[in-house]
Amino acid sequence: MSSPVMTIDVAHPPRGPAVVEEDILDAWTAVRNSPQVRILKVIHGYGSSGVGGATRDTVRNWAYVNRGKFRAVIHGEDYALLDPATDAMRREAGGYPDTDLSARNPGVTVIWVK
Repeated sequence: MSSPVMTIDVAHPPRGPAVVEEDILDAWTAVRNSPQVRILKVIHGYGSSGVGGATRDTVRNWAYVNRGKFRAVIHGEDYALLDPATDAMRREAGGYPDTDLSARNPGVTVIWVK
């Protein structure tokens, strides 16, 4: 069985906001059109300032603007089994292995696509 997750890294190498949004849109389209994949995991990094970076803000703003296309948007710091959206998503997807689960990683955002 293939993984229910598509992971993309928009942080390496660094990119401008327009390119990041285009990459996410392309990945979302691929997930939406896939019969098996329902989860898009975006690695955006946290930024070197210690308060979050521009790429993270771009990803999370894009997800907020497009939230009607998703069942849930889960920030990495909330991505844990005790989070109701994470629990529901993982139960439906079959409990795939993920090193970021419960890691409180602010450098990722998990998008559960409708």
